[in-house]
Amino acid sequence: MSELAACAASAVDPGDAIRVVLEGREICIARTDDGAVHAIDDLCTHGEVSLAEGEVSGCSIECWLHGSAFDLTTGRPLTPPAFEPVAVYPCSERDGMIYVDPTSPEQ
Repeated sequence: MSELAACAASAVDPGDAIRVVLEGREICIARTDDGAVHAIDDLCTHGEVSLAEGEVSGCSIECWLHGSAFDLTTGRPLTPPAFEPVAVYPCSERDGMIYVDPTSPEQ
């Protein structure tokens, strides 16, 4: 496991998401309303647009362009038109920072 500091924890409010680039990978870091932090590929598998610009709702994020929603825990699409999952990355929050392991995507 090779965790990297992705951003300050304060950079991601509950119900919000941001885009970061770690080791050349575009990653969406999202915080659910209950404060949990998740890291997934930033590009929607349907339209290749930034998921970080979408809306976080419950434990999912909805692509702003065509409305596909993805589960933040598994990366699986919850609604069409996307059918392919996005990768999910191990992440943690400690000492005021969010850390992501961009070398270990899960799908």
